[in-house]
Amino acid sequence: MEIDKQLKKVRAFSYAKMYKDTTGHGFDHIQRVVKMSTRLLEQESADRLITLSAAYLHDVADDKLIDDQQSAQTEIIAFLQKNAFTNKQIKKIIFIIQNLSFSKTLEQRKPDLPAEGRIVQDADRLDAIGAIGITRAIYYGGAHAEKIYDPSFKPRQTMSKIEYRNLHQKTIINHFYEKLLKIKDMLNTQAAKQIAEKRQQIMLSFLDNFKEEWNCEIKNFKS
Repeated sequence: MEIDKQLKKVRAFSYAKMYKDTTGHGFDHIQRVVKMSTRLLEQESADRLITLSAAYLHDVADDKLIDDQQSAQTEIIAFLQKNAFTNKQIKKIIFIIQNLSFSKTLEQRKPDLPAEGRIVQDADRLDAIGAIGITRAIYYGGAHAEKIYDPSFKPRQTMSKIEYRNLHQKTIINHFYEKLLKIKDMLNTQAAKQIAEKRQQIMLSFLDNFKEEWNCEIKNFKS
């Protein structure tokens, strides 16, 4: 089967799984990750089929979005086998989607991703920062009834995966300090690092303005 035909099948499979998502991980997010992965592929040496397939599938078996991760992974494997992916390709794609998430960095052993995985990880993380990242953070927090902000809740400096996923111990604004502002320095590719510079400043400006408005401060106000 031709690569473009395989990718078309993967796209359709991903759409069927993700289009109903209401947490900021819907198919619009998937498409942006695929598009950014395509851009990064122009400057990185990696397999196109594996990279873009992993980009399309990276959230389909995410344990924060579904109840049965193992069942979802089994379904992905069966789908890939049906569509002429080799066992080697499947193994690599599954490894990538199992090890992309920020929560993996909270564990003692950080996964050593292949080039394809580093590209998809960067694309996924870039979509978590900047203007889109701000929107998705608020959207996700609202979907899980998180507090917007509470000055008495201090950002957590160290967390286990279980603590990180405990939404009762976090606020939407603290999520920027606990994760999003750290992303810029965690990226793999040079192109992604350059893109992240502007997106970092967008978030920092947002946080400054948010706190100014939260505290009802009015700079340069003359009564």
